Amino acid sequence: MKELKLDIFKSLLNSEDIKHIKTKLRQIKSNLDGHNSIKIFLDDISEEINSGYLLNEINQIIGTYSIERTKYYIKRLIKSLTETKNGKINDLNLNRWKEYDDIITDSLWVLNKRDRSGEHKGNYWGNFIPQIPNQLLRRYTKKGDWVLDPFLGSGTTLIECMRLGRNGIGVELINDIAESAKEIIEKEKNPFQVKNIVIEDDSREVDYATVLKDNSISSLQFVIMHPPYWDIIKFSDEKKDLSNSGSLQSFLESFGKVVEKTYSLLDKGRYFALVIGDKYSNGEWIPLGFYSMQEVLKKGYKLKSIIVKNFDETKGKRDQKKLWRYRALAGGFYIFKHEYIFLFRK
Repeated sequence: MKELKLDIFKSLLNSEDIKHIKTKLRQIKSNLDGHNSIKIFLDDISEEINSGYLLNEINQIIGTYSIERTKYYIKRLIKSLTETKNGKINDLNLNRWKEYDDIITDSLWVLNKRDRSGEHKGNYWGNFIPQIPNQLLRRYTKKGDWVLDPFLGSGTTLIECMRLGRNGIGVELINDIAESAKEIIEKEKNPFQVKNIVIEDDSREVDYATVLKDNSISSLQFVIMHPPYWDIIKFSDEKKDLSNSGSLQSFLESFGKVVEKTYSLLDKGRYFALVIGDKYSNGEWIPLGFYSMQEVLKKGYKLKSIIVKNFDETKGKRDQKKLWRYRALAGGFYIFKHEYIFLFRK
């Protein structure tokens, strides 16, 4: 790891020779090339930063044409390295917002390859890709916050909570799935020593108040739900399983009860994310995502964003691209290549 003293940038502010300043910056840039991270020293304090961020800032300064603009960018760089401007609901330093180029801010998410690092596995039919909770947790939570996932599945959300330093509560109805999730989560590294609570129960019936009280939790700071897409995938024979709902209305009523049950637990002004897709049945496109969105709005949430996330293949359509293309041409429909992330604020 390359080390660099911040004083070298401060000293450049004493010069009125723009050529001299740029020569020094090029020397700094040359010394940093080939290093992924840089340790910046300010007096007795040091901080590790991404080299790409620093090099981009230096390049911008080198590209200036006036001494005034040159010094303005140098001062801005020094400020970004010495002062922190955090958002109210996350740990992002907005003085260094350019450093977060991997955080998506567009409403179209093209994520073709799921994260399979650590204990993330793709063998559970119906789990969502880890990048979804990763993106959302980084933008809408802080370290130490409490996150609730009432449809835990294989434990993807809680694994991301552990990696990012958030505490997590997951609820899973099916015994085998809940036990498997516990084993997977226990295998994942826990560098921030956060708490993980897995509850085997119906999300509509959990006594959340007691769970929070028993664990000295005052409230939640983020809720994320990835429920079954009605009956597209049958997860069990359990009658309470939402994937066994006998009708669309029954599914929406059950889902709405989960939203209502958890609404009071979330702090005011904090966020709730719903990940869900549509379905096709009997020659008709059923906008399950938007029906579910309406159920959330009925409970008092405000809609902040609708994100469309692509997916290339599902297990049911794997190795059948040509067949599905033929079916689409013959049947006059379009093949599902997306799902929704509805973002709400309380």
